[in-house]
Amino acid sequence: MKILVVCGHGLGSSFMVEMNAQEALKNLNAPSDIKVEHSDVMSASPDMADLFICGRDLEENTKNLGDVIVLDNILDKEELQNKLNKKLSELNIL
Repeated sequence: MKILVVCGHGLGSSFMVEMNAQEALKNLNAPSDIKVEHSDVMSASPDMADLFICGRDLEENTKNLGDVIVLDNILDKEELQNKLNKKLSELNIL
């Protein structure tokens, strides 16, 4: 499985959320074959990942991507972990 974190420019905030997602996956004892990467939202396409993560400000821009976790606060590690736990459980990955 591949997770792609997207932000406006694919630099700072998406990289930070990528690192937080990797930490959250470790905390959730998720399978080690789940890969997390980051990109800018305009370059992202549905075939780039199985699951996408973005901030609330980019929600409209990600409607065409498929499965998207939308974060109310991209700095909130607990929110990220809870939403990953819920989504991966729904997908029978956890």
